Amino acid sequence: MTIQSGWYASELRRELGLRNRRWARGWSHVESYGNPPVIVYMPESGCHGNFFDAAYAAITARPEWRRRFDKIHAQGRALPKPEPESGPARRWRELDSSMSSDALLMNVFCAPGVAEAPAVRQALGVDGEDLPVFGWRARVPLRSGHFDRTEVDMQWGDLLVEAKLTESDFQIKAAAVVEAYRDFDAVFDRELLPRVELATKRLREATEFPENYSQEFEEASESVRTESQELPASTRLTAPMAETGSAMEVECAYAGYQLIRNVLAAHAQGCSFCVIHDERRPDLREAWFEVMAAVKSAGMRVRLKVLTWQELSALLPEGLQEFLDQKYGIVAPGMVASPAGDAAEFE
Repeated sequence: MTIQSGWYASELRRELGLRNRRWARGWSHVESYGNPPVIVYMPESGCHGNFFDAAYAAITARPEWRRRFDKIHAQGRALPKPEPESGPARRWRELDSSMSSDALLMNVFCAPGVAEAPAVRQALGVDGEDLPVFGWRARVPLRSGHFDRTEVDMQWGDLLVEAKLTESDFQIKAAAVVEAYRDFDAVFDRELLPRVELATKRLREATEFPENYSQEFEEASESVRTESQELPASTRLTAPMAETGSAMEVECAYAGYQLIRNVLAAHAQGCSFCVIHDERRPDLREAWFEVMAAVKSAGMRVRLKVLTWQELSALLPEGLQEFLDQKYGIVAPGMVASPAGDAAEFE
């Protein structure tokens, strides 16, 4: 699964890189220092190359949506500095990146008419007149009596949404961290959840762009870390290191941590939870099904959903559909996406 996930993610990044090198012509942008490069856009004259014009206008008109641009790009130092005419003091934002799943999410749900469309609401099971909230802070109860306040990509009425595009996976966390959630055993059969081994002493693998991971190596809340500092001996294993011959401690961990945490958030809040991913990432869908299969209650399972950007595209306004096709290669089921281009075109 790990090898497959890496292949699907890298292939989608390659295609999006080609599409955005073509799309970026005429927009203020830079290319990353990496290979293949990632396009990062900057705002200009009330527009932004990473956004559908109508969606960007709606975002800038609402302070609560505009605040998402406060989130600084975690790897901004891997990017050239913005050109002087764009404002030398501005730092790169996460939403500037062509690989950002948060930007894609806002492109879709901030576009005028989308959140109000009955077909979109029906597809996601949303009632009421609430508008989407982006970066919503969940309150996931811990055994300690504290709460994990990690953000959820979108909260819309009684629906929580996790958006995915080029992220490699749904994160891995040590068993002691995951099992510190109050309702973990009430909601999940822990024996059915996907397990892996995690090195306890390792260098964090460098990554040029946080979009390769989800939520930028988000840290567990302080109360979770406190409970997890002393792991039981049964969770610690020892494995040899191939290059040095020395021993390396590993511990049991759960794959799909974000999914587990968001299911627990939905359980605590009485909400539904949906993963929206690209149909070119069947690995993410399979990972979500693995976690869903471990949910004990049938009543909770029916509140868990999955949708692809392609399925959602069929319900969107024509202009937005064209934008998603050209920039992301996202088209409605049965439709053929526009050509992505060839790397030789940019040499």
